[in-house]
Order: sequence, then structure tokens, then C-alpha cells
Amino acid sequence: MLTLVRSRVRTAALALSAVVALAIGATATTGTTGAAAAPAPAPVAAKQGPVSVAYVEVNNNSMLNVGKYTLAGGGGNVFDVAVIFAANINYDTGTKTAYLHFNENVQRVLDNAATQIRPLQQKGIKVLLSVLGNHQGAGFANFPSQQAASAFAKQLSDAVATYGLDGIDFDDEYAQYGTNGTGQPNASSFVHLMTALRANMPDKIISLYNIGPAASRLSYGGVDVSSKFDYAWNPYYGSWQVPGIALPKSKLSPAAVEIGRTSQTTTADLARRTVSEAYGVFLTYNLDGSNRSADVSAFTRQLYGSDAVYTP
Repeated sequence: MLTLVRSRVRTAALALSAVVALAIGATATTGTTGAAAAPAPAPVAAKQGPVSVAYVEVNNNSMLNVGKYTLAGGGGNVFDVAVIFAANINYDTGTKTAYLHFNENVQRVLDNAATQIRPLQQKGIKVLLSVLGNHQGAGFANFPSQQAASAFAKQLSDAVATYGLDGIDFDDEYAQYGTNGTGQPNASSFVHLMTALRANMPDKIISLYNIGPAASRLSYGGVDVSSKFDYAWNPYYGSWQVPGIALPKSKLSPAAVEIGRTSQTTTADLARRTVSEAYGVFLTYNLDGSNRSADVSAFTRQLYGSDAVYTP
């Protein structure tokens, strides 16, 4: 099977800044959203089968696309989790600290949570914020101390609380460790970060895009943070790769597809294998505003026994 290396649009990591969000150690401000908790979802049709995840490149596409797909059989949502791609971990060379950064497109989604996020949550779809390196040397794997890791964890949990999100997704790419005099990955950093973040938000989702130095540094000082993740998934689209993390099958997605680029035949094969090998998650990337019901149906037929219906 052809393995398609991830081809994410990197403007999320490179776009000019509209804002710098959440200074280290400070309580997040509410912006235009208010410190709203996610609303209770409206009743939705029950669906049997794996959890389906959709990453959305918000530089180019609307989060609302995730809510436009339902199952012809029963009317349930196709997607259970929507991921905002992506916020960044940036580096302040003056203070020598990492900070959470939103480009103008991510900030726009967050500031307009009432129209971009709440409609999905009302359908029962969880909305996560993905956090990605930004070529500045700061990453999840090189915090120099437990205090520094905990400070960044607070920024993440503050963002979740401020914008009424359902959790955080870690994506350890494009950090360029060592840039700006930053350190190389160390054994303790991600363990301290995950420990603090889980303590800050015990009931929220934390997911791992299984790539980069952080993904292989989940144990330190007798503490293994693997069980603190809700989900982990394969980062290579069009392929099958079981994430190397000690989680049950129900929390793993060995399958990964890029909608519109991974062939429908490959997509169906990966979905069929997900079911036959009893894995509980199916990952998709780059859902856009086109009618992708044929691509989506390629996996929903295998996962749920139903075609997907697109409603503009």
C-alpha cells in the first residue's frame, strides 16, 4: 500500500500573526467569546462503531464543514471529533520562554466560537485545538524545567476554558529544536507537560498525533503518561501504522486518510481493517468545503454500514 507522508498546509505555522495569545502564567482573557463552557449537546442519533476524527485547516476551510455529514442510515453524525488546525507553540527570545500563539485564522475561529464551534458541539461533536511547532525552537519536548512545562500547560488549559473547547491535540512537528538557542529534546519535558495539563483539565480530551520527539518520550522518573491520553493516531495519510503508545485499541487509530487525496479504495480498505482488527478510532485530515460525500462514504460504509449524506 502506498504510504502518503503527511502533506499539511504549513501556513498555520508560518502565517503572519494576528495575535499572541495567553502570556505564560497569566489567566486567559475572555476576548469576544466570554468564558463560555461548551453547551450541552442536543440529542443525536446513536451510532455504533469507531470514533471518526476530522482535522480542518482553518487557514483555508470552515470548521462548520465537519457538521455537514450525517449517516444515511439513522442520521447520526459522521464525525465525532473536529480538530482546529492549528495553534502554535512559539518562542519569546527576550524572556526565553515558550508561549501559545494563534494566527489570525485560528483567532478568528476562536473569537467566533458562537458561530464556528458551538454549532458543532450542539450536534454532539467534540472540538479540539491542535498545537503545532512553528520553526522557532520551542516544542513540547524541550521545556528546561517542570515549572516551564507547567506554565505552558496552564496556557493550554486556559485556552480550553476561555473558548469553551473540548480539549487539546499535540502535534510535535516543525519545532526546529535548537533554533534561537533552545535546547534539544529531553526526557522529562513532555511528561511534565502532560502531567500538568491532565491535572488542569481532568475531564477534557487530550490526543496525540503520534510523531516527533515528544511522542517517543512518554516516560520519565517512574511516571508514564501514556494513559493520560484519550486518543493517539497514525500521522501518515494513506497508511496503516499502530501508534506506539500503551493505550487500548479502543483509543487508537492505526488508519489515517487525507480526504480528497487518499483513494477511495485505500480509504475503504483502511476502514475495513479498522473494524476487523477492533480499533476504536478512524482519523481523517483536510476536510474542505466541497461535497466529499463519496470520499466520506468510502469509510462510513465500512465503519457504520451506511453511506454519508452531505447537507450544505
